[in-house]
Amino acid sequence: MTVLKKFLGALKRTFSARKPVGVAPPSPHIATTDLDREINSLYNIVIDAMGSDRLVLQAGKMDALKLLRSNDAGERILALRRILEENPNAGPPPSKAEIPAEIAKISELMADIIARRQVEDKIDRKVSEKLEHDHQEYVKDIRMQILREEKSEEETPYEIKKREQLEKLESVRLTQSVMELLRPKSLEEIVGQERAVKSLRAKLASPYPQHLILYGPPGVGKTTAARLVLEEVKGLEHSPFAQDAPFVETDGTTLRWDPRDMTNPLLGSVHDPIYQGAQKSLAESGVPEPKPGLVTDAHGGILFIDEIGEMDLMLQNKLLKVLEDKRAFFESAYYDPTNERVPPYIRMLFEKGAPADFVLIGATTRDAGSINPALRSRCAEIYFEPLTPFQICQIVVNAAEKLKVELEEGVAELISEYTIEGRKAINILADAFSLALEESDTGVKICRSHVYEVAQVSRLFQFVTKKASAKSAVGHIFGLGVSGFLGSVIEIEAVVFPAEKGKGTIRFNETAGSMAKDSVFNAASVLRRVTGRDIHDFDVHINVIGGGNIDGPSAGTAILSALVSAVTGAKIRQDVAVTGEISLQGKVRPVGGVFEKAYGAKQAGIKTLVIPKENSKDIPRGHLGLKIHAVDTAEEAFKWIFADVIETPDAENI
Repeated sequence: MTVLKKFLGALKRTFSARKPVGVAPPSPHIATTDLDREINSLYNIVIDAMGSDRLVLQAGKMDALKLLRSNDAGERILALRRILEENPNAGPPPSKAEIPAEIAKISELMADIIARRQVEDKIDRKVSEKLEHDHQEYVKDIRMQILREEKSEEETPYEIKKREQLEKLESVRLTQSVMELLRPKSLEEIVGQERAVKSLRAKLASPYPQHLILYGPPGVGKTTAARLVLEEVKGLEHSPFAQDAPFVETDGTTLRWDPRDMTNPLLGSVHDPIYQGAQKSLAESGVPEPKPGLVTDAHGGILFIDEIGEMDLMLQNKLLKVLEDKRAFFESAYYDPTNERVPPYIRMLFEKGAPADFVLIGATTRDAGSINPALRSRCAEIYFEPLTPFQICQIVVNAAEKLKVELEEGVAELISEYTIEGRKAINILADAFSLALEESDTGVKICRSHVYEVAQVSRLFQFVTKKASAKSAVGHIFGLGVSGFLGSVIEIEAVVFPAEKGKGTIRFNETAGSMAKDSVFNAASVLRRVTGRDIHDFDVHINVIGGGNIDGPSAGTAILSALVSAVTGAKIRQDVAVTGEISLQGKVRPVGGVFEKAYGAKQAGIKTLVIPKENSKDIPRGHLGLKIHAVDTAEEAFKWIFADVIETPDAENI
């Protein structure tokens, strides 16, 4: 028996022992008739239910003591009415004829009181049992707490062995990652992305920072730039980012939408108490457990999603909803808002959602078409530029300084021929450093031979195989193409042979594409207008070296120039590249990707770029150190393409 129960029992006995002063318990009336016996039975039932002491007390309160001891049956019945109804003003006593009806009413009243008392007793027993159980649990918790507090700090031999194994593992370090060592530590170390970094900083340093999508080839510094810009803008007075603003990074290729919403690391998910196993304290109460995702981890900072173009479109739509609401909401069929056992924090998550006010920065190496248009419309877009060979050389030289190694002359230039990615260039340098380290006993010097060996082992090939030349050539020209964010030169050559008048044939690469073949026929018409020669008087063979597919009409001007050169014998400059669609009237029409094509020209050593006049605003003057000429007609283009003078039917020099 608990202390509480002992106390309640003693208190009950104390009150039971108390008697009103000058009041004696009612004595049973001498039963002389059946009515007296019936009334005595009623009194005995009341005494059993209430106890004699309580009956006397209640009779005193209800002014029924005299009536209780009366020999008159009516008065005794009235005493019972006052006691049971708790009404001291009840009366008058019933007459002898009314007594049977009064006895019936009193019997019903006593039945109700006894039934209610039985229910109350049952509830009291349950309360006592609950108190007893809770008391035992409380004592158990106190005992466990005391045991934890008094537990000896000494470890068992098994615990000591396991801890020592973990400490030994923690002490082992193979090496520092080369990428970690050579990663830019400041914005000034990011080579070749000055304009993109400036734009990125301007958009994040604003009091109203924008969501961003960064486009560009891999390995040019998109992730590093975003991380460094955040660190820089934290210290600005008008910046909304606090000093502890998080930078949460994830990869879009690993994020997938689960239609059941059982697992969603990006937006968060709910673990139900039955199948997914919410924590024990919640599962026992049947309460689901919401688990916020990365959008909540990034609250107040930046959520950076690399390769956002690889994300599931449905997940992109769901992310869009979070960007609009700035909260992530949870749903579960197991959540019952009326359940009092639901903890307040879970109730808040279900009813208000988890906070998710962050700036989204997505990076992708794919084109804009891979991004949800609705998501793109809410984001500013920044394009990171491909790296030129000169910029790759800068990255290699800076990395060599951090590695504290010497480079043989020409090593940086050689590495730049194998890649256009800064990350890849550093990897090649690191592999060459390992080879040089094995061969050197003193100072480490990386030679060209080391780079060649790395290229052979890794099966690398020179990224730029088409080189410009200072010599002019007949029937050979450099066109320009673009794939994704990378431009490249396209070598086009043409040769003609005299044929029977009007019976010449034209051969062209089938793999070059139907639009390129259409450009050949357009060029044939312009050729006749420019030179007065009919292409059908010759057997013509036009070839795209390498068999590449020219997806679009942008090689039209280049094909025309190669044909004119082959027919007239005029030489074409081999340090010039040209792009632009040719119309039947000889107009050079605008094309896409001029900015990226300039990088391809620079990679190949081109010095002069000829573009359509309508594309002149797409590329800054002097971009990448190139001489850029915007032209409106084929005749204007010939002035910069040909090294020789071309005679027209009107004898006008072009």
